[in-house]
Amino acid sequence: MTATSVGALLLCRADPETVRPLARLLQERMLLIPAGDGWSALVPEGKPWRHDGHDGNGGAGHGEAAGREGAEPVDRVLGGWATALAVGSAWPVLALWWDGERSGFTLATGFRRPVGYIWLADGTPAGEDEAMRTFATRLGLDPVLDVQALEALTRDDPEADADARLRGLLAVLTRTGVFLPPGLTPGEPADRLGATAGAHREAELIEWAGWRDAVRLELDAVESGSLGPWMLGPRARAVAATQVAVGLPLTLWGARRHSGGWIAAGLVLLAQGALGLAYNRFRREAEGALRSGR
Repeated sequence: MTATSVGALLLCRADPETVRPLARLLQERMLLIPAGDGWSALVPEGKPWRHDGHDGNGGAGHGEAAGREGAEPVDRVLGGWATALAVGSAWPVLALWWDGERSGFTLATGFRRPVGYIWLADGTPAGEDEAMRTFATRLGLDPVLDVQALEALTRDDPEADADARLRGLLAVLTRTGVFLPPGLTPGEPADRLGATAGAHREAELIEWAGWRDAVRLELDAVESGSLGPWMLGPRARAVAATQVAVGLPLTLWGARRHSGGWIAAGLVLLAQGALGLAYNRFRREAEGALRSGR
């Protein structure tokens, strides 16, 4: 790898139609493409991360922050995005990232603490072995064969650099249905990843279109999806209230730390919760109006 080969991918264990409305809430320009059986990939178009190191003391790094002083390191940005997508959904999100000096991944699943691993550029393991076992459990991988393959990635191997480690991780995930198009390869710079994703025949640009369109698209997705029956009633209102209660302090915490990724996570939770509460109120009022008009 070189200092210019900074890049990242987000792998979502859901089809593009399911991922689309939630990805828009990140307020980032991304390309969405299928990534195998039951998986989708999000490829950031911009580069809201810092290229000169990764001490983690940077600023917001969100949206149009590319090139601004204080932009965040790529691992923190991707970790925040993965968490934002996972807490607002029922499917896991895997962030893969590399910055010329390190490579790694972060797996986010719901409200659980994210799990991840890091390798130095020469492939030297720099994470905890237990992380791989937790990773396998959360993705439902084979507890023997797949875990053995993953644990091999945590041992010294002079023939494998950081890119090879991530490719090894993806090779294990092929047994869950993951299939990345040629060119979407760990170690490639972000510009080349974007060009490769954009050339895919099913590529779709995801971008922020304002809260009104976001709410409309989210409602359309929910109404037509498997979660539709769970959007009404006391249980749905309790879940929505919990999302608001968790999202507000998370947003404030991210703002205090100047972390765009965690701000995004909090905003997604707030948006999901507020949408759920508003949806329930709207449906109750509509049903009441229908009954009174009979």
